[in-house]
Amino acid sequence: MKPLLVYPLAALAEIAGCFAFWAWLKLDRSPLWLIPGVAALIAFAWLLTLVPSAAAGRAFAAYGGVYIVASLVWMGLVEKAAPDRWDLIGGAVCLIGAAMILLGPRG
Repeated sequence: MKPLLVYPLAALAEIAGCFAFWAWLKLDRSPLWLIPGVAALIAFAWLLTLVPSAAAGRAFAAYGGVYIVASLVWMGLVEKAAPDRWDLIGGAVCLIGAAMILLGPRG
């Protein structure tokens, strides 16, 4: 599976899983939110194993940039809090860094 598909899916799974815990602990939702939350976090971990990289650390580091941007998208779409220009600039810098890590030439 290609990173362009895996990383966004992993980010969605991680954010959804973490948000389930946030909702339970901070928004006073039912503990039943934890069931899909844990399942989403398991899916997240599994998805990252599909990234074609010889080093797990490199795959995880590159994912970090995608996660940051996905978190800003989540903030805008789910939490209805619009990212500001600094959020957008920072997200772009992170994606550039992630691309350098994942796609840079290896000697």
